[in-house]
Order: sequence, then structure tokens, then C-alpha cells
Amino acid sequence: MDQAGNLYGTTTGGGDGEGVVFKLTPSGGGWTESVIYSFPSSCDSGCDPESGLIFDSAGNLYGTTAQGGSENTGVVYALSPSGSAWTEQTLASVTIAPYALTYGGLAMDGQGNLFGTAGGALPGGAFELTPSNGGWTFNLLQTFSGNAGPYDTPTLDAAGNVYGTSCGEGTGNGEVFKLTPSNGGWIYTSVLFDYSNGECPVGSVVLDAAGNIYGTTDLGGPGKCGPGCGVVWEITP
Repeated sequence: MDQAGNLYGTTTGGGDGEGVVFKLTPSGGGWTESVIYSFPSSCDSGCDPESGLIFDSAGNLYGTTAQGGSENTGVVYALSPSGSAWTEQTLASVTIAPYALTYGGLAMDGQGNLFGTAGGALPGGAFELTPSNGGWTFNLLQTFSGNAGPYDTPTLDAAGNVYGTSCGEGTGNGEVFKLTPSNGGWIYTSVLFDYSNGECPVGSVVLDAAGNIYGTTDLGGPGKCGPGCGVVWEITP
């Protein structure tokens, strides 16, 4: 949502067939929909956006696509307002591993750096884009080795730590990971699931003021509907 109350989102299809970014404007007690960008059928600048969008302080929108780009594993893009229209810029192709798709969205820190993940059915990893001389530099923060990777949008805390989930890391039941900046690099720590307490976390995490981490898993746990229905979990420092 922008400061005027307009809503923005994405569709995986429509437009030229590869998805669009749309805007909903309040109008007469209802909403008026407009397409502000349609991804081209060539997929060169991305296609199949699966995630939401974020704003920067200048009113630019940032997002990801699950596919397209140089290796058909997704891109990071920006949309900048230009009069009554929007101008698209592809910031980088996400090239962590073959077939590791960029399903999740982006998080931005106070310096304007962008953080994201890629994975899905493949292990994938976590990445950062940093503004550099009018362009953007792609930095790989961490790769994963499990049987499935992240689907989520990373979460940042006030200290610049990056939190996320990976569906099949560790014992194969998934993990919650934390990346801590340290001396120009990143320290990776994680908490693993063992099916009894959940399996395959696919959503983002949230943090409270005390540093507790909350989220859900797609599978595992006892479950009222029977074993394997998923859990809501908490991790405490």
C-alpha cells in the first residue's frame, strides 16, 4: 500500500501471458484496477511473479519473478513512477543454482540493500543486492544443501540479521535460519525440524520485541486432523 491508500500486487498470468503488476485505486466506495506493468512473453526481464512488492522512500517498487532472466530462475526488478506510467528495470538475474526458482519477495534494510531467497524444489540459497555506482551488485550470502529450499520472503531485524526458512534443509524436514553480518561476511546458524515439531516451513517468519521467532510449517506435527497437517511454532532465544 502506498501513502495514498492504493494497493499493489502481482499475478502469475495475464497480460502478455507471463504475469502483471497491478494497482487498485479507491474509487466511489469501490476499487479501480489498472495494470502498471506486464511482463513480456520473452521472459528476458522475468516472468511468473509469485510474491508481493515493497516500496522505497522515493516511491519505487521492488519485486521478484520466479522464472525468467539469464538462467530462467527469476529476476529482481524495480518499477519507477514516470508521470502517469511506470518504468521497469531489471536489477539482476537470480543465479544461485540451476532450477532454484525465486518464489519469495524482498526485504530492504536502512541502507537500501535488498535481500531475497531462491529454492523451491531445489536447495537454493539466500542473496543480497547492493546499490553500486548506479547499478546493483548481486551477493550470494548462503547456499543450502537439503532436498528443497526457501519459498519465503526474508525477515530483517533492527541489527541487520536476516531470518528465513528452508523447506528441506538439515534432516530433510526443514529449518529456520539466521544470517548475522560479521566482518564483511555472514555467520549462518539454524534450528532444524524433526517432523514431530513440524516439517517444511514455507512461509516467512515474524519477530516480537523480545526476539522470539514465529512461523508455520506446511507438514509435520500431531495435528488435530491427523499427523502431518502442519504446526504453528515459536523459537525463543
